Amino acid sequence: MKTRDLISQIDRDRVEAAIHDAELKTSGEICVVIHDQATPDAMAVARAEFIRLGMAKTRHRNAVLIFVAPLSQTFAVVGDEAVHRKCGEPFWTELAATMAVHFQRGQFTAGLVHGIERAGRLLAREFPRQPDDKNELPDGVIYRPPVI
Repeated sequence: MKTRDLISQIDRDRVEAAIHDAELKTSGEICVVIHDQATPDAMAVARAEFIRLGMAKTRHRNAVLIFVAPLSQTFAVVGDEAVHRKCGEPFWTELAATMAVHFQRGQFTAGLVHGIERAGRLLAREFPRQPDDKNELPDGVIYRPPVI
């Protein structure tokens, strides 16, 4: 699928509202990146993007990245070290499997919102919002154009 086609099918307002709503309940951070290049290893590129965005520098190390590469029809979900310690590998496996079902049906907004809401519930339970919490990362969907 072309990235432009995927982007046109995503209700960006709904995805960004889901990020905003999830982050109101947690000190955690959630980002969504749409990557406009084919990649054979979505997890490796997602981890690099995680670092590039400064997600590993959040105060509590509790950021989550949902990374989508439409050209290679792949995606990855990356959680920082504190999040991973709290939930373990089964959480990520189940989350990715459910998102994949939505994506295979062409329900891209629903898949992203599901991932955001599920990660948000985990973050809210394990890292509740504190009075001094600050939004450390942008809540918008980030588009990465192709590198020429």
